Amino acid sequence: MEVIHKIGRRKTAVARAYVAPGKGNITINKKDLANYFTTATLQYKVKQPLVLTNNDANFDITVNVYGGGITGQAEAVRLALSRVMCEIDAENRLILKPEGLLTRDPRMVERKKFGQKKARKKFQFSKR
Repeated sequence: MEVIHKIGRRKTAVARAYVAPGKGNITINKKDLANYFTTATLQYKVKQPLVLTNNDANFDITVNVYGGGITGQAEAVRLALSRVMCEIDAENRLILKPEGLLTRDPRMVERKKFGQKKARKKFQFSKR
C-alpha cells in the first residue's frame, strides 16, 4: 500500500491528510499531535476515526492544515482521516457513517449585513 491522500474541510479550515503504513505517528504541520492540538478534546476528535476502526497504531499520518481556528482544524483533520479509513477498507464506512464522521458540516459564518451591527444583531434604537 502506498500513501493515501484525502482532504477534509470544516468552516474555513482545510486539512490534507497523507496516510502510509507505520507505527501510529501523527504529525500535523511538522509538529507532533500533542504539541499542535494541546487539549484532550481536540486530540480525541482527531483520533476518533482511528480508534473506532481499530487502526490507531497501524498507520503513520502526516497532515497539512490551514485556515480557521483550532476546533475547525481538528474537525477538518477528522473528516480527512475518516475518508482515508473508508478508502483503506469499505467495511469502515459502516462503522463511521452512523457516527456522522463522513458528513461535511455545511455550517459557515453568516455574513455581516450593511446597516446592522453584525449578521443578525441590529444597532440600538433610541427614541429621545
